[in-house]
Amino acid sequence: MNVEHLIQRIRDREVRIAVIGLGYVGLPLAAEFGRTFEVIGFDINAQRLDELRRGLDSTRELSPEQLQAAERLSFTDRVDDIRGSDFFIVTVPTPIDAHRRPDLIPLIQASETVSAALAPDAIVIYESTVYPGCTEEDCVPVLEQGSGLKYNRDFFGGYSPERINPGDKEHTVTTIKKVTAGSTPEVGRVVDELYQSIITAGTHLASSIAEAEAAKVIENAQRDINIAFVNELSMIFERMGLDTQGVLEAAGTKWNFLPFRPGLVGGHCIGVDPYYLTHKAEALGYHPQMILAGRRLNDNMGAHVAYRVIKLMIKKDHCIQGARVLVLGITFKENCPDIRNSRVPDVIRELRDVGCEVDVHDPWADAEEVKAEYDVDLVPQIEPDNYDAVILAVAHREYRSLDLSGCDRERTVIFDIKGVLPKALVDGRL
Repeated sequence: MNVEHLIQRIRDREVRIAVIGLGYVGLPLAAEFGRTFEVIGFDINAQRLDELRRGLDSTRELSPEQLQAAERLSFTDRVDDIRGSDFFIVTVPTPIDAHRRPDLIPLIQASETVSAALAPDAIVIYESTVYPGCTEEDCVPVLEQGSGLKYNRDFFGGYSPERINPGDKEHTVTTIKKVTAGSTPEVGRVVDELYQSIITAGTHLASSIAEAEAAKVIENAQRDINIAFVNELSMIFERMGLDTQGVLEAAGTKWNFLPFRPGLVGGHCIGVDPYYLTHKAEALGYHPQMILAGRRLNDNMGAHVAYRVIKLMIKKDHCIQGARVLVLGITFKENCPDIRNSRVPDVIRELRDVGCEVDVHDPWADAEEVKAEYDVDLVPQIEPDNYDAVILAVAHREYRSLDLSGCDRERTVIFDIKGVLPKALVDGRL
């Protein structure tokens, strides 16, 4: 590989980039590169490709205008169309299975796809969150076997972990500093140059792919542990009769107090990534203590919320069997249609298990997707005053202005998981 020549081709916008996976991570990246580079967006979902070709993005990450601005971006599900690319960027999900173990199937399948199109001197960059060592220990052998090429001789590798925050219109692809890494120091320079061409916030070149993988996975593990701490505080203060939000606001007046808030920890990052780190640690003979303790606590918050709502309903003389409960929101976070690994269904399940009749409303979620994933039927309209309990589970902008004044304060329990409703209006909050 002629490194200086390739860097010059990047600066001249002459390289060809294939982005594998067009979800919350891949599409914004492909669109940004596609403003100035020739980019082929590859995905196996025909419905997804059809909507993108029509200028629509069901994830709501990009507007039709933003898609239109990516003038050099095209879409395909044909491997032949990505042959001859200089860079392959893999942006597929890395979930966990039912036993909370890393599920590398999407990553391996994407690597098989790339291997069928790989040519000498190409660089394969992974953005998917994995445990340290995964790229070179699990993915590279697949690339070698499928292509017949030798790693770091015929083709090369890179890693640049995604930092997309779904629904966030302020912290986007270009405005978030990017960690980069290459399989050799020279390749690291090339990978860094590629991302510098679009990332206005700058880049940080790590010394190795494993170092960059580790940096990514601890970002979310750190947040998970901090949220677990305030979730535990919420449980303690509830027993003391203290308002957790008030305590945190008072503590937050100190300049170095971290502003974490209690809540349900779902989504594809914070609630998943720590298990990748603990999986690797246990494979090396070390059993993590703090990380798994935080995970257990956060995974049980749905049951805790349901318990508190039931307790409040009993105090208002409700019969729990047959009580009507309205849950507002089922996506994993506000102002985002992503329902992956949402913990709101945990609350719904616990309430239904004790005989409550639960209705769920969410203006952002796709009703068919929710039904398929969680066997929950969304209600199209709501009248909060017709329920024995109302739970604000997701702080969508539509709910922040929702009028709950019609609810009978002597009868209806209002529980605010997100802490966004006026304190005087609610019976309980985390």
